[in-house]
Amino acid sequence: MQSGRDKAYAYLKESVLTDPDMQGKFLSEQEIASRIGVSRTPIREALLLLAAEDLIQLVPKRGAHIAPLSGREITELMELRGIVERYAAEQVIASGEAPLPELTELMERQRALSGPEHAREFIAVDRLFHATIVSAVGNSLLNRHYDGLRSRQIRAGVIALYTQAGRQEEVLREHREIYDALARGDAEAARTAISAHLGTTLKVLLGA
Repeated sequence: MQSGRDKAYAYLKESVLTDPDMQGKFLSEQEIASRIGVSRTPIREALLLLAAEDLIQLVPKRGAHIAPLSGREITELMELRGIVERYAAEQVIASGEAPLPELTELMERQRALSGPEHAREFIAVDRLFHATIVSAVGNSLLNRHYDGLRSRQIRAGVIALYTQAGRQEEVLREHREIYDALARGDAEAARTAISAHLGTTLKVLLGA
């Protein structure tokens, strides 16, 4: 059975931190406790965990603050994702283990999630698309490392969708280019497609 702390941690990380309207705001422990049906103690415990991951800031006498992702954080996130995802693409092509059926299903799911009301679900599937390629390498340490980027990855993705109209359609086209390169077994094209995809997202987030 999930503990109150774990329930609060999951809710805060998956729902609150990824809400564009919550960026830059302070959290109300009592409001969150009432919303998910736990006491304030597990909320505080969950906030300590999130602070340890640098996902929130605990400000004396003011509480937990969701600091917007800085330009440096966004840039470093995309750089790290690029290193991992390009490597993963090379490895699955070399081994002939590209997860094409799974990626096809995920692209179809994303296509059905058009519109701003589906932004967070769209980005959750977006992240799964990339994570599926990384997971296909079969390196458990790499998987855990990549999974550690999850919250920031979803936050950045949702903000990008809200920042630029039509970004969902662009993401679908960019994913298709990655998929096609994997299907052809063209490692150079896959690396290029991944770099272009992440580079466009970075420009949107930085307002370039």
